[in-house]
Amino acid sequence: EYIRSEFYNKLEQARFSSSLGRFVGYTEWGVKQANYWNNDPSYIAGLKASKETYCL
Repeated sequence: EYIRSEFYNKLEQARFSSSLGRFVGYTEWGVKQANYWNNDPSYIAGLKASKETYCL
């Protein structure tokens, strides 16, 4: 599984999980950003491709 987390001041704001195939937000800012990122198919496709690069 490939996971990409976004942190600010040691607080997890949002996380991409290759199992879900989308971002999940954990704060007000994180939810807003997760919605923005999830609505960008090319960005999500790039993250899914990263799984193939890092997870052999």
